[in-house]
Amino acid sequence: MNKKDILLSTILVTLWGVNFTVIKLGLDGVPSMLLVSLRYLLTSFPAVFFVKKPKTDMKYVVLYGLTVGVGQFACLFYAMQIGIPAGIASVVLQIQAFISPLMAMFFLKEKINSKQISGFIISAAGLILIATASTGDSINRVPVSAFILMLAAPCFWAASNMIARIASDKAALKGERLNMISLVVWSGLVPPVPMMGLALILDKPETILNVLLNLNSVSIFAVFYLAYAATLIGYGIWSILIASYPMSKVAPIPLLVPIVALLSARIVLSEQLSPLQWTGFIVILSGLVIANTKLFNIFSKNKI
Repeated sequence: MNKKDILLSTILVTLWGVNFTVIKLGLDGVPSMLLVSLRYLLTSFPAVFFVKKPKTDMKYVVLYGLTVGVGQFACLFYAMQIGIPAGIASVVLQIQAFISPLMAMFFLKEKINSKQISGFIISAAGLILIATASTGDSINRVPVSAFILMLAAPCFWAASNMIARIASDKAALKGERLNMISLVVWSGLVPPVPMMGLALILDKPETILNVLLNLNSVSIFAVFYLAYAATLIGYGIWSILIASYPMSKVAPIPLLVPIVALLSARIVLSEQLSPLQWTGFIVILSGLVIANTKLFNIFSKNKI
């Protein structure tokens, strides 16, 4: 991975790390499904009028919007609404780093070497430690239903990674380059309607209308951050990375997101971690280093 992509990865990790705290702040004033719907309305409008359609079949655009916009975020936002802390959500979501390479192995015929498998196993052990601590102690007790939703969210995320990669590869076969920002913007047209439908199922129309008419400054900030920083910029960078590198190399990068997520949640939301949760956190990072060592090779090359 070159210096430019390492910088992009750092920006991505920061934006997505803070994202979990912002989601929690947004959920204080806006129901989860409505928050997702508003997020994608701003993601696509007015950008869709200035960004050309992505050079790929519309089925990939729709599938990408359904998997990442509807599947992943419906599960994530609702899980956070019913009790999972921002920091813990950021960690559990990272099992996409194990699901994505497995999907790539089956659908893209990519190989996974023994070093990557070892790193993934170590990181998985860290996730198990955090999950165990989160359901067993009084600091961050998490409802079982929230954990079930959190297990579904990374599955949808991994599926969206496959769709983006397949669309990019098919465009390359035609001698074209898929504009990933374009894919993010146009796929953002998909989630608002189904998410608003879910919002109306979970809450009364009067409740939704009242929320929309009385958005406070924190809720407005959350919607704008989620739309532009976390989605347009964040998923734009992410899509560029997964189009440029094998999934087994890119998928572990978001395992760094919990560093920022846990720190921001501690500072802004006063969330605390138990000793066992911190242990799991450190184990996850160790697995990332082992599975994706090349990410850090640039530093060794610059040694005097």
